[in-house]
Amino acid sequence: MPTKAKTSTSTRKRKKTQKKLVIVESPAKAKTIEKYLGRTYKVVPSLGHVRDLPKSSMGIDFENNYDPHYISIRGKGDVIKSLRSEAKKAKAVYLASDPDREGESIAWHLAHILNLDVTAKNRVTFNEITKDAVKEAFKTPRTIDMDLVNAQQARRILDRLVGYSISPLLWKKVKKGLSAGRVQSIALALIIERENEIKAFKPEEYWTIDGEFKKARSQFAASFYGLKGKKMGLKDNAAVQDILGQIDKSQAFDITNVVRKERKRTPQPPFTTSSMQQDANRKLNFRTRKTMMAAQQLYEGINLGKEGTQGLITYMRTDSTRISSLAKHEASTFLHEKYGAEYAATKPIKGKLPEGAQDAHEAIRPTSVFRTPASLKDRLSKDQFRLYQLIWNRFVASQMTNAIMDTMAVTIEQNGVTFRANGSKMKFEGFLKIYKDGKEKDNLLPDLEIGDQVTLAKTDPAQHFTQPPARYSEANLIKALEENGVGRPSTYAPTLDTIQRRYYVKLVGRRFEPTELGEIVDKIIKDYFPDIVNVGFTAGLEDELDGIEAGKQDWVKVIDDFYKPFSTEVSHAEDAIEKIQIRDEPAGFDCDICGAPMVIKMGRYGKFYACSRFPDCRNTKPIVKEIGVVCPVCHKGQVIERKSKKNRIFYGCSRYPDCDFVSWDKPVGRDCPKDGHYLVSKKIRGGSQIVCPNGDYEEAPQK
Repeated sequence: MPTKAKTSTSTRKRKKTQKKLVIVESPAKAKTIEKYLGRTYKVVPSLGHVRDLPKSSMGIDFENNYDPHYISIRGKGDVIKSLRSEAKKAKAVYLASDPDREGESIAWHLAHILNLDVTAKNRVTFNEITKDAVKEAFKTPRTIDMDLVNAQQARRILDRLVGYSISPLLWKKVKKGLSAGRVQSIALALIIERENEIKAFKPEEYWTIDGEFKKARSQFAASFYGLKGKKMGLKDNAAVQDILGQIDKSQAFDITNVVRKERKRTPQPPFTTSSMQQDANRKLNFRTRKTMMAAQQLYEGINLGKEGTQGLITYMRTDSTRISSLAKHEASTFLHEKYGAEYAATKPIKGKLPEGAQDAHEAIRPTSVFRTPASLKDRLSKDQFRLYQLIWNRFVASQMTNAIMDTMAVTIEQNGVTFRANGSKMKFEGFLKIYKDGKEKDNLLPDLEIGDQVTLAKTDPAQHFTQPPARYSEANLIKALEENGVGRPSTYAPTLDTIQRRYYVKLVGRRFEPTELGEIVDKIIKDYFPDIVNVGFTAGLEDELDGIEAGKQDWVKVIDDFYKPFSTEVSHAEDAIEKIQIRDEPAGFDCDICGAPMVIKMGRYGKFYACSRFPDCRNTKPIVKEIGVVCPVCHKGQVIERKSKKNRIFYGCSRYPDCDFVSWDKPVGRDCPKDGHYLVSKKIRGGSQIVCPNGDYEEAPQK
């Protein structure tokens, strides 16, 4: 009996010390949440997915409703073993992966691997990692949402069917290491279509006439508008001379119309994933992957010292511009205290959702508007601070009043020749008090009234040519994909990364240019798999995935409707596509090891020099671009253009490593007249400027 009583007491004691287990994706997130939940919880990371389709095979049972064959991800054995051990000891297990399809799928896979009841209420989600949000979420756990899981499964299976059907064809017919995918094929097609537009573009000449007018001591600019009040274009210099011939320089011009208006400028809504990626690319020069990495860190939590670790922004994968009433109230309180009631909007801007948006989460915003960027600067890395500042400014501005401008449009005429001038003056800053983008400058005109007369001081005719459409930047490509309904917030960063890693495109001056390899792959896909690069078809598939998430579509039927015609195309392509030989180009010089001719080969990361006797001789050399400047350090080698590991251009000596000269800025081949140091051309906004790196000399900026 005494022994039995002792065992019972020990059991009760052990039960008291049992903790509730919470599983999240990342160690940083685990650390933050464990601090909020306290000692009765243990929070551990799964380090992302634990199960996936096998890499070595398709992994889909076509005879059994496309049933996926999931296996444990290689390298995750120790993680899975640890999770199983912790789950057995735990009083309860909660799955707290991210609040989206991907997160729901991770929770479902964890439930299977840990033998948890998938119908149990063990799923916890929160849109922001703050103490209140996390604690509130644990009050109302729910079951795993199988509609979300099935939507993610369907996407994964569709991507596997496309990738594992077309990629082997590309390996066989073109070269190894290539790949194809639904969204990446559309992105590549858009880039190539834009390149074809640029090649086909024929510039057209046109002219403008700017005039400088005077009234008393005031001087202002106006531009030629037309004849007798009707707008008129100037196609050539003859048309310009005809207009100038109709102007009597000794005669005054009449002010025939003055229109004064009050123009309102409305703030933009808070960020979605897409708009954040676009703005970070344009304003911060962040690549999409860099933006998402910094955003993930801000979401998962930053150590703020006395406050502990805090999540600083809401979930960063969203297509919604919705804001909670609590966040609106907090922003209103902040604006009233900081700037005054006139700056706080009574009805904050509500953004228009893109077509097909899921609206599952709030917009991206700071978890507390009272944590200003300035107050956190010492706690954040440079990238984290710049992105947080962008997010904070955009959110706060969206809760502010309109900016108001006083505008003035003036019509100036003489002998039927019409000029027009536009002026503006800031009347009330509104949201521009904190969200300026450099375009808000007063352009004042003198006080003019109908009937006044002004004199023409000078005219400045200028020849112009129409410009082709610009190549896509990362920001513009994401915008195009979103506008076409292709892909979702979580897909843009990996898509852009893939098409660059496969060397289908390259970034030149922050703009995408297709490579020869990219054009070959695009042509094959367009010729044999037209639906894959059909924007409407791919956008339709995204809508069907949304339908699965909403419980309105059956995921097996969606896949079946896609795969049956697609498999026929694959069979046809197997027989019809001929082997494409990417021929080596002669390099024009011989191998310095064996004397055989060198050739230019196409590699995974671009073209390079190689010995024609490969594999007997493995001599290779990078292809370098000389800029026509002798090295300013050794005065023997040539300065050549190189690329860093992050694909950033820099300049170095061709005699490296004998000469270690390097420069981020392009040397110009001249010395500084002050101290004799070499001069460089430094990129500035809108052009470049020749400067001395020592900072003692600079020349006028060049456009």
